[in-house]
Amino acid sequence: MGCSHDKVLPGLISERDLCRIREAVCIQVEKIYDSCKEKDCIEDARVFFKNSQQANWLICHAINVKARRAEVVKVFSDVEEVPFKRGFYTVDVKFFIKVTLDFFVPGLGGGIKIITVPGIVLFDKKVILFGSEGNVKIFKSHFVEKGLDNQGGSALQQDNLPISKIEVAEPITLGAKLVDVLESSCDDGCARNLPKVVSDLIEDFDFDETDLAVDNTRELNIRRQAVATVGLFSIIKLARFVQLLIPAFDFCIPNKQCVAATEENPCDLFDTIDFPIDEFFPPQKADFPGALEDDRALTKDDL
Repeated sequence: MGCSHDKVLPGLISERDLCRIREAVCIQVEKIYDSCKEKDCIEDARVFFKNSQQANWLICHAINVKARRAEVVKVFSDVEEVPFKRGFYTVDVKFFIKVTLDFFVPGLGGGIKIITVPGIVLFDKKVILFGSEGNVKIFKSHFVEKGLDNQGGSALQQDNLPISKIEVAEPITLGAKLVDVLESSCDDGCARNLPKVVSDLIEDFDFDETDLAVDNTRELNIRRQAVATVGLFSIIKLARFVQLLIPAFDFCIPNKQCVAATEENPCDLFDTIDFPIDEFFPPQKADFPGALEDDRALTKDDL
């Protein structure tokens, strides 16, 4: 192994970089003890709305609905020990998925008016993961110059029980529809069951009923709900704070100057940006990694 180079930079290392290790350092990090990946198809899940009265009126008068997009806006999780199975924990996860729907309502003049309304889909999941054992309390102190440390500075910061960590990709909207139900009415107030921190993430909506070709005097005998189907990819982890001994090369000192955009040189910064060819000329199928193989697989399935 050669040691002719003077410095190791962040990135891939080679065998000759190993001779540059200077010391073993002890660091405190979150160690992942167990994890799992999930691919869930949330089929025909009811959509809850912020303004339930207007949303229910819209659901009862719409002739069709389409899902525009979906986004995970909040995740609640709870970790509990599994009885008689040491080191294992259940992780209960509740996903709050914001779904934007387009309602198609008859408009004046024989046309169709599209009204866009955001709502929330709820999805619950329970998994069992290994989180090891150990329950210590962690206290931290904060230095105060020329005085006593703040009394709250050394208070309990956290315990060392397993920590659940949930990672989610952007959900895929697979469809939406209006379904007739018998046991509930169009006038339901389920939106009030949503936590305020979640309902605050939904935009208010409003529309002018005078622009719609509906008969408000006619009593509706149908009972409907809006449901959506969403594809969700997630990774659920259990972690603990631990001390690890790792090899260290040196302090990680930046080796390049910052590129700043100021009022004096905005065009100079713009000159460093490549022309977006792909935006004007979308890539061919052969340019996407794995696209040809997927196409052949789909063709084979059709046969």
